[in-house]
Amino acid sequence: MLGSRWAGVRSKQEAFAKPLAFALRLANIVCLLLLVLIFAMPFVWMLSTSLKTLPETMIFPPEWIPRNPVWQNYADAWNSGPFLQYFTNSLIVAVGILILQMATIIPAAYAFARYRFAGSKFLFGIVMVTLMIPAQLIFLPVYLELSAWKLLNTHLGLILPFASSAFGIFLLRQSFMQVSEELIEAARLDQAKEWKIILKIMVPLVKPVLVTFTLFSFIAHWNDYFWPLVMTTNETARTLPLGIAKIREAEGVATWNTLMAGNLILVAPILVVFFFLQRQIIKAFVYNGVK
Repeated sequence: MLGSRWAGVRSKQEAFAKPLAFALRLANIVCLLLLVLIFAMPFVWMLSTSLKTLPETMIFPPEWIPRNPVWQNYADAWNSGPFLQYFTNSLIVAVGILILQMATIIPAAYAFARYRFAGSKFLFGIVMVTLMIPAQLIFLPVYLELSAWKLLNTHLGLILPFASSAFGIFLLRQSFMQVSEELIEAARLDQAKEWKIILKIMVPLVKPVLVTFTLFSFIAHWNDYFWPLVMTTNETARTLPLGIAKIREAEGVATWNTLMAGNLILVAPILVVFFFLQRQIIKAFVYNGVK
């Protein structure tokens, strides 16, 4: 008798739980779709505007789908200045910064994570303090120093101030500290040198985190407007964000279609890089979450 009652209660709970689980799953999907819509709308609007005629950009309420897509806007944006040179300069600067950062943050993070030496905590604290200092606060002494070295209007002048990254050192140090000490000791017993331990053991184990930092760094310096504006006065070393700003200066604020086409040219390489690295980024979050 008692068993039949419990069976009845359990069946009622299961009958109630299934609609509840479905409702929660549906609410989760709706929330995710809303988030996707919020983040995607600016890109969709940018794409839509880049294919409109100038009068269509002024229509209110706005039309999301262009009546007759105008691909000439991209050619107009590209031909508004030496865009190939801007693109090349941006690529050289972003990749150059990334190479130097990898050469500095990996050994620095390994040293802070695996060595205990006099002043290590103090030095790491200084690294952390630099995260709180805005770039606009120190740009003048850096500019004067690079000017004295005659590095204005050069790629090197745009790269050297970012040759290291406090955020990268912190991120990698935390990841290196999660690697088993026994694994490193086993490598040392096999007489592996420190640089081999770093390159053959540590770096592969934290590859998702390293790839995530690579993406963050590339995006930050590809989109950087302030420092190239300060360091360059002619077209020889100017980057793509300055070229996009030049469209606005040359064509006027009202030519939103050409300006949006230029912005899509700026964003396209970032989307390509993200497309190829998205799996590693997901692995980085899963890796940190599991640890």
